[in-house]
Amino acid sequence: MKIIMLGAPGAGKGTQAKKIAEKYGIPHISTGDIFRANIKNGTELGKKAKTFMDKGLLVPDELVVDLVVDRVNQEDCANGYVLDGFPRTIPQAEALDKALADMGQKVDYAIDVDVPDENIVKRMSGRRACVDCGATYHIVYAPTKEENVCDKCQGELILRDDDKPETVQKRLNVYHEQTQPLIDYYTEKKILAKVDGTTDIEVVFDTIVKILGA
Repeated sequence: MKIIMLGAPGAGKGTQAKKIAEKYGIPHISTGDIFRANIKNGTELGKKAKTFMDKGLLVPDELVVDLVVDRVNQEDCANGYVLDGFPRTIPQAEALDKALADMGQKVDYAIDVDVPDENIVKRMSGRRACVDCGATYHIVYAPTKEENVCDKCQGELILRDDDKPETVQKRLNVYHEQTQPLIDYYTEKKILAKVDGTTDIEVVFDTIVKILGA
């Protein structure tokens, strides 16, 4: 079962990807993890990616696809995998489809965790992080015992720049611009399933399990 997770930043697709991976015993693959592993292990692809990252440049699509294909060819992916954060654009999706077709494989499901922008802005701007130990909380969903004080180390809690409403909205605009076309792309391929990401985490997961039919 080869699954692609789609959804805006903060929609909860990473959480669902982990739960799917756990239930079906398949790896949860995020491009960030692939980059880190290849750079750490000093692979040829890792070295190439690092040269771009060190300059603050985006890693080219071709190289990202090579890294992903290399990862999905590993033994633990024999029964499938969940791709999280890739593809992000149509060229990446097309390159991935081509590479998989060359191996006699294809993507089985693209699952879109759908959450309206205003919900995401509200959800992310409620996050708080400890300046000392990095623990994260949420003022509504996971509050601390004492306001603005970390439960673990009593450090001060802050709203990170990344989680400020204006930053979140900018990221959402980029997402809609780049990734929205993917929804149409996978709809045309008849493998897209949209789930309502505004409900409880377990409800979202149950819906996904029904879609996967296993």
